[in-house]
Amino acid sequence: MKTAGVIGGGAWGTALAQVAARAGLSVILQAREAEVVDQIRTTGENSLFLPGIALDSAVTATTDMAGLAGADLILAVAPAQHLRAALTAFAPHARPGQPVLLCSKGVEQGSLKLMTQVLAETLPEAAPAVLSGPSFAGEVARGLPTAVTLACPDAELGRALAGVLATPTFRPYVSGDMIGAEAGGAIKNVLAIACGIVEGKGLGRSAHAALITRGFAEMTRMAVALGGQAATVAGLCGLGDLVLTCSSPQSRNMSVGLALGSGKTLEQALAGKLSVAEGVASAPAVTGLAARLGIETPICEAVAAILAGETEVEAAILALLSRPLRAEG
Repeated sequence: MKTAGVIGGGAWGTALAQVAARAGLSVILQAREAEVVDQIRTTGENSLFLPGIALDSAVTATTDMAGLAGADLILAVAPAQHLRAALTAFAPHARPGQPVLLCSKGVEQGSLKLMTQVLAETLPEAAPAVLSGPSFAGEVARGLPTAVTLACPDAELGRALAGVLATPTFRPYVSGDMIGAEAGGAIKNVLAIACGIVEGKGLGRSAHAALITRGFAEMTRMAVALGGQAATVAGLCGLGDLVLTCSSPQSRNMSVGLALGSGKTLEQALAGKLSVAEGVASAPAVTGLAARLGIETPICEAVAAILAGETEVEAAILALLSRPLRAEG
């Protein structure tokens, strides 16, 4: 593989374009925003979504999906709620067997489908894979050490993709469990909002640790119910991603929770944010999917209720603390 096409010119898409370029690939970054394309072409920087990062000269930009047609590898990094539209737009330019690495995290509203299911419906002849793990875009783009999960049902292709994208500071660990990999990534964004609320309310580090642990139990139940493996969720794409996203205000989702916990409205929490906080859109989809699967996700349900304006933060916290005592599990 010598060329990579990246769908999505936000912070994460730009960071992954930088990774691919550092790995020796020629990269075409597709962005919806003409401003982003113009900036990359003229200044070598995506100052709108990833300011201060000088992009590798191997990264070029376009607004046209047709520009990705010849790429050996596609990285699909459009936000989860826009992934279907992005892949549908790319479909006329895709070729059978083209590897598509899904890098978006979330559950699609309405259909309650994971991103692999969205890919199967829009590009049924693609060779699917999932990239997920603890990774802040700015740190990855600057070349700081990062380890992620690369899940692919085709073991040979998975190893090939990992080898193509690996650099001295970007290490993909290969797995065959796409469902476990993407389930962890989808749910952690909702849990990060919950952890932000705990921080914003000043409830302490003990409550923060308990929430991460109980949230991880919800994540594991969801992944296993979907057909994933508990061991996958215990790795980088689940526990690793959860710890990172729930432990730093640099996380877009946690920052939303911090604002909510400090008394701001959702509109105020989202004001001025260009990048998408996936957990806001995914929360009702995650709880809807949990209900369909018949599993308990009380923390995710509390977050969804707060975001929908169905309950106040204080009432949601009290409800969680008033749940019946039970065995841990």
